[in-house]
Amino acid sequence: MSNTDPHAPAGTGGQTDHAEAHTSVVSRIRTYFLTGLILVGPVYITLSLTWWFINWVDDVVRPFMPAAIRLDTYLPFNIPGSGLIIAFSTLTLLGFLTANFVGRKLVAFGEQILNFTPIVRPIYRSLKQVFETLFSKSGSSFRRVGLVEFPAPGMWSIVFMSQPPSPDVADRLPEAEHISVFLPCTPNPTTGFFFYVPRRDVIELDITVETAMTLVISAGVAQPGAGAADHQRSLATLANAARGVRETKSPSTSPSERPIAPAK
Repeated sequence: MSNTDPHAPAGTGGQTDHAEAHTSVVSRIRTYFLTGLILVGPVYITLSLTWWFINWVDDVVRPFMPAAIRLDTYLPFNIPGSGLIIAFSTLTLLGFLTANFVGRKLVAFGEQILNFTPIVRPIYRSLKQVFETLFSKSGSSFRRVGLVEFPAPGMWSIVFMSQPPSPDVADRLPEAEHISVFLPCTPNPTTGFFFYVPRRDVIELDITVETAMTLVISAGVAQPGAGAADHQRSLATLANAARGVRETKSPSTSPSERPIAPAK
C-alpha cells in the first residue's frame, strides 16, 4: 500500500523532502564550519602574531650582529629566532652589569649627559618614567581594574587603576583622595582617556588586567569567566546541534523506514 495522501497535490511530497534535505545539508555545513573556525582561528592568530614578533626582533637585531656569529653565514637558509635569543641575552647581561657598583656609576654618568642635552632631556625623562612604571616589580600601574560612571549617569566603563596623583596635583584637586585611571577605547586599547577620579567613585573589580583587556578588545563578546570550560561547552553545543540536525532531518529516512516504538 502507498503511504501517499490521496488529497495532497501531486508532487508536493517530493518538493517537501527536497527542501528538508537542502536545509539539513546547509545546517550541517554551517555548524561544521563554525566548529572548525573556533578551533583553528585562535591558534592561527596566535602563531601569526608570534611569528611576526620573532621576525621583527630578528630584523632589528641582525644589523648589529657580526657576520661571524650569524647562523645564516654558515647555513644556506635563515633560522628565525636567533635575533630574539641574542636580544634576550644582551638585555639580561646589561641588567646584570648594571646591578653592580661600576655599572650604576656608568648608567648615572650616561644619564647626566642626557639630562644636559636640551632636546633629548624631556624625551628621555618621560620614556624612562613610563618604562620604570610599566616594568618595575614594585610599580602599581595597571594592576587593578575598576568601573567608572562614564560617559553619562547610569553608563559604566572599564578603567585601569594606576597610582595616586603626585602631591603637586593632589593639593589642587577639590577632594582629598583621588586616583589615576586610564579608560581604554574599543577595540584599540592603546588609545583612550586619562583622568583623575575620586577614589570613592571607582568600583574595583576582582578580575585581572588581562581579562579586562580581552573584554575591552572584544567589545563585550568575551565576558569574564569564559575560559576553557566554556570554550569546550561551546564546541560540544555545536557538535550536538550538527548531530541533531543530521538525525532529525535526514532525507534518507522515510516515515515507513523509521523504527516503531514498542507499545506499552
